[in-house]
Amino acid sequence: MAAIAQAMIAYRSALYDADQIFDYHMQQMALSLRSGAPLSNNAAGPVTDPENNDLVVQVWTPDGVQVFRSLSRAALPQRAVLGFSNVKANGTTYRIFSVQTSNQTVQVAQDMAVRQRMAGTLALRTVGPIAVMAPVLMLVVWWVVSGSLAPVARVRRQVAARQADDLSPVSDEDLPDEVRPLVQELNLLFGRVKTAFDAQQHFVADAAHELRSPLAALKLQVLSLERAADPAARAIAVGRVSAGIERATRLVEQLLVLARQEASLAAEVKLEPINLSELAKRTLGDLAGTAQARQIDLGLHHADAQASVAGHADALIILLRNLVDNAIKYTPAGGSVDLEVGGQADGRVVLLVEDSGPGIPAEERERVFSRFYRVPGSEAGGSGLGLAIIKSIAERHGAKLALEGSERLGGLRVRVDFPAVKAGSS
Repeated sequence: MAAIAQAMIAYRSALYDADQIFDYHMQQMALSLRSGAPLSNNAAGPVTDPENNDLVVQVWTPDGVQVFRSLSRAALPQRAVLGFSNVKANGTTYRIFSVQTSNQTVQVAQDMAVRQRMAGTLALRTVGPIAVMAPVLMLVVWWVVSGSLAPVARVRRQVAARQADDLSPVSDEDLPDEVRPLVQELNLLFGRVKTAFDAQQHFVADAAHELRSPLAALKLQVLSLERAADPAARAIAVGRVSAGIERATRLVEQLLVLARQEASLAAEVKLEPINLSELAKRTLGDLAGTAQARQIDLGLHHADAQASVAGHADALIILLRNLVDNAIKYTPAGGSVDLEVGGQADGRVVLLVEDSGPGIPAEERERVFSRFYRVPGSEAGGSGLGLAIIKSIAERHGAKLALEGSERLGGLRVRVDFPAVKAGSS
């Protein structure tokens, strides 16, 4: 609107100025050539006309005789330089144009001060509308921008007044389209941070609860050690203390592993192509001694050399170790534990861990993924975190985790279905 108004004003002003300039030149030319002008170079005649001091006209014959000179106070040199030139006379500067024909030379001169006055007048007429419109335009822009950004100021006040633990979404009502995506992303960030805080609080609460029991047991066992009256009783007490320390150490290790996995899950670390068969062989080699000590037949039933998944090697090692370690722990002496890695036609990779242990009842298979939960009546010791860690790692890799009965070995079969590796994934 301001541009249209300015254009209209500029057009009207330019038209008016052009009319004034052309009218001025017509007037000056008429005054210079009016019939009362002398047609001779007679110095005794009148030499000035108060109405015609801006434009001077002189005409000479080819032999240099001046035959016409307009009535003006300007005393210009009696010479003509063809074309345009500037001449200083009478304390001012004249712009002169001269043209020569076959029978005469015509010279037209104009005082430069006249041009400067006209230029100043034109400049004032051009700047005047701008000087009037600019403050109006600034006020309008200030009003429009302030009104548009009022919701942004509201959001700023909401965020500034929040407590550190207030992660509720920020309202994006009435926000400009350019700002709304930023607030929406901020709300998504609040949601992720809230999820991380909740997970941390739950983890700390669970860890404190679970560590209380083994520490209390260690305290009682230390008291029993102090009261032991003979070496045999002292040896039994020392053994109990060592076992309690080992369980507490194992619990702390599992808690740290779970915390690291949840932190990496929240960080959304990029996955890389990993050969799962190679990791499976490495895991069996690491746990072969443990299986041999418990007289467990540990083996690799099948391994597809091309079985590749998108994942993180360290996390997948932890998943495999926990799966095999759990199978060894819950399988009676003389039993079997088999590991299988196979590729599917659609590009998926399936990991199977089977054992000949007692298995898990169907009604308990969902609950065992909860932290610190152990199947009632289980004889093997543990912290109840192994399957929780496995589930966390599987979710991080987009894999499906299922507990089934093993038809071949008669115990438990853990099935992990990894999605196909996408081309160019990294």
